[in-house]
Amino acid sequence: MLENADLGKLLLRLTLGGLLLFHGIAKLLHGVGFIEGELAAHGLPTLLAYGVFVGELIAPLMVILGYQTRIGALLIVFNMLVALVLVHTNQLLSLGSNGGWALELQGFFLFTAVAVVFLGPGRYKLKN
Repeated sequence: MLENADLGKLLLRLTLGGLLLFHGIAKLLHGVGFIEGELAAHGLPTLLAYGVFVGELIAPLMVILGYQTRIGALLIVFNMLVALVLVHTNQLLSLGSNGGWALELQGFFLFTAVAVVFLGPGRYKLKN
C-alpha cells in the first residue's frame, strides 16, 4: 500500500522545484546584482546573470509541472554547478556552524536534480 514510486517522484519534484523557485522569485524581485558582480569578478559577461532566471524560475516550473522534467532538472544541475564555481568553491570542504556541510542546501538542489534526471517525472505530470 505504501509502495508508490510515482507519488515519491511527484513529492521529489515538488520539493526540488518548489524550494528552488523561492530563490528565483527573490532574484526576480530584488535583481541579480550579486550574480553580476560574481561574473565580473571571474572575467565573465554580466549579461549571463540573467540565465539564473532559466535555472531558478523556468526549470523549477518545468520540474514541478512534470513538463520536460529531465531537461528542467538538467538546467537546475547546470545552474547549481555554476553557483558552486562562482560563489561557493571555497566552502566545498567546510562545515557550517551547526556541524553540517556548509553547502548542504546547494548540495540538496544539485543532487536532487541529478536524481530527477535519472528517475524522470513519474505518472503524475503534464502530458508532453
